[in-house]
Amino acid sequence: MIQVTIFNEFLHEKENPAVAAHYPEGIHEVIADALADEEDLVVFTATLAELEHGLTDEILDDTDVLIWWGHKAHEDVEDEIVDRVYQRVLAGMGLIVLHSAHFSKIFRRLMGTSCGLLWRNIGEKERVWVVDPTHPITEGLDAYFELPETEMYGEVFDVPPPDELIFLSWFAGGEVFRSGMTWRRGRGRIFYFRPGHETYPIYHDPDVQLVLTNAVWWAVFDGNKAARGIGSPINVEDPIEDI
Repeated sequence: MIQVTIFNEFLHEKENPAVAAHYPEGIHEVIADALADEEDLVVFTATLAELEHGLTDEILDDTDVLIWWGHKAHEDVEDEIVDRVYQRVLAGMGLIVLHSAHFSKIFRRLMGTSCGLLWRNIGEKERVWVVDPTHPITEGLDAYFELPETEMYGEVFDVPPPDELIFLSWFAGGEVFRSGMTWRRGRGRIFYFRPGHETYPIYHDPDVQLVLTNAVWWAVFDGNKAARGIGSPINVEDPIEDI
């Protein structure tokens, strides 16, 4: 079984009726429901108010893919938890970073840049273009999909050049944005996906749910676990062969 853990601050839903109208049980529960029918997936959720933000050593050690949504409380995430997630990514845990989590502590640490961007929230249309149709995250999508109302993100998006550019968004106001990108850090696979402002029903959209489902399967580590040296230096005192 593959374990997926979904982290959400779970603050906007409690404080803003407009958000609660779309996500009465929280954004994390809508995403969990979207993944619930996938065979061989077991899904857990974690929120900011829980002990250790719900991201204990035990939970993370068993997590194959972590999905992260955050917005208003990035600085409230304990550094100890960020360190813990960082080491798990290097060890092979997949990480899916959603929307405003571009400014989360963990994403900025993994990217090593400011992760700044432009934004405007007037409820304009977004057209998300598939620009790498060979990528498994795009399986089952048309050439593009549209979100009728969303928050705009615009370039420049201050992140390192991605390993793969998968989606490119156009907004009714004229801006464009690299809205789906991947990187590798250590053994871990990272996917950033832009759609997801909390005041719109983005995570109820079937195309968005399909992208997240595909991304979970893509992010699962399937490489070599025997090779050493990732995460910290290792003093190999005994040579492999006699010298």
